[in-house]
Amino acid sequence: FRFDLASALARSFHDVNMLGNFMTTIQQDPVLRRVKLIAEPWDVGPGGYQVGEFPPLWTEWNDKYRDSVRDFWRGATGISELGWRLSGSADLYASEGRRPFASINFVTAHDGFTLRDLVTYDQKHNEANLEDNRDGTDNNRSWNCGVEGETEDPEVNALRHRQLRNFLTTVLLSTGVPMMAGGDEFGRTQQGNNNAYCQDNEVSWYDWAWEPWQSDLKVFASRVLALRRTHSAFRQRYFFDGRPLHAGGPKDLAWLGADGQEIAESDWHDPDARALGMFLAGESHGIDDDEIPIRDESFLVLMNAGSGPVEFTLPGAPYARGYRLIVDTTSGQALESSEVTPAGARLGLHERSIVVLHALAPETSPSPE
Repeated sequence: FRFDLASALARSFHDVNMLGNFMTTIQQDPVLRRVKLIAEPWDVGPGGYQVGEFPPLWTEWNDKYRDSVRDFWRGATGISELGWRLSGSADLYASEGRRPFASINFVTAHDGFTLRDLVTYDQKHNEANLEDNRDGTDNNRSWNCGVEGETEDPEVNALRHRQLRNFLTTVLLSTGVPMMAGGDEFGRTQQGNNNAYCQDNEVSWYDWAWEPWQSDLKVFASRVLALRRTHSAFRQRYFFDGRPLHAGGPKDLAWLGADGQEIAESDWHDPDARALGMFLAGESHGIDDDEIPIRDESFLVLMNAGSGPVEFTLPGAPYARGYRLIVDTTSGQALESSEVTPAGARLGLHERSIVVLHALAPETSPSPE
C-alpha cells in the first residue's frame, strides 16, 4: 500500500505522532504488519515533513534523494550529499533497525515534470490548465540543456538523451528501492506541464509512436535494470560499513577521486566537485533466504556531472586487477564488453556522463562462488 500525504495518518490534533494509534495498530496487526507499506512522508500541515521519521515497518518516498540527484546532474551542487543518497541514505534510515529498502529512490513521480521534461524545460508551462501558469510547483530543479523546450539542435538533443541515461542509471544502480514514473523509460513528455492531472488529452496520454532514440532509450533502461536484477551488489540488504569484509580485501564501499585514490574529507565539502567514483565490493553483508553468504562481482561506478571531460585512474589492488566496461551513458552501451582495461590505466569520461565497470578481482583475492 502506498499512502499519499501519509503524515496525516499520524496526526494528533496539530502534531505528528509516530507512536499514535494508527501507527501502533498497523505494527500490531498480524496481516498489515507483513504487507509493503510505502509513505509519502509529508502533508500540508505544520510539522508534516517527516522524511526519515516513519516506524521500521514503513518505507518512504525519499525526496532528499530526488533533490540531490537532480541538483548533481544539473551541475548545481557538489558531492556532499550525493554519497549518502547513492548508498541507501543511512543518515535517514539506519536508526531503529531500518535497512536500505526503507528508501524509495526516485527522480520523477506522477506529480511534476516527466524525466524528459526535466532535461528540456527550466520553467513549467501549465498555461493549458487555465490557471495563468500559477498551479504546479516552481521548485523543479530542472535544466533545459541550453534551449527551452523541444529543439532540432543535434548537440542539445544529444546532451538531453545522455542526461536521461544518467538519471536512469543513477536511480537503478543506487542502494535502496528504485521507483520510476511510467514512460520515463522511453522519454515521455507532457510538453512542460508539471501538473497535468486535469489534461485528459495528448498532454498526459502516452504516445506509442516512438522516434528511434526513444526505442534505444527503452532498450538501455531495460539492460541497466537487468544489471541491477542480476547483481546483489546493487541490491544491498544492509547498510555499508566502509570497512573490508575480510583481511586484505577492499572496503565494502569506497569513494574514489579521479586519481583513483579514496577522497579526503575535505573533498566532500568542495562546492565545485563534480566527479565521483563509487566502488561496490562483491562481498555483501548477510545471508540469502537459504542462509548462504551473499557473494557477487565487484563494480566501479564513475560519475562526471561537470561541463568538461575528466580522466579517472582505474584503481589497482585491493580493488581490481582490471576492468570491463558495462555501461557508458555517452554511447548508450549497456552490455558488458569482453575487452579488459588494466588497473592503473586512465579512462576518459565525457562531460555529464556515467561509466559502470565490472571490477575483476585481484588474483590474490578469493573469487565469488
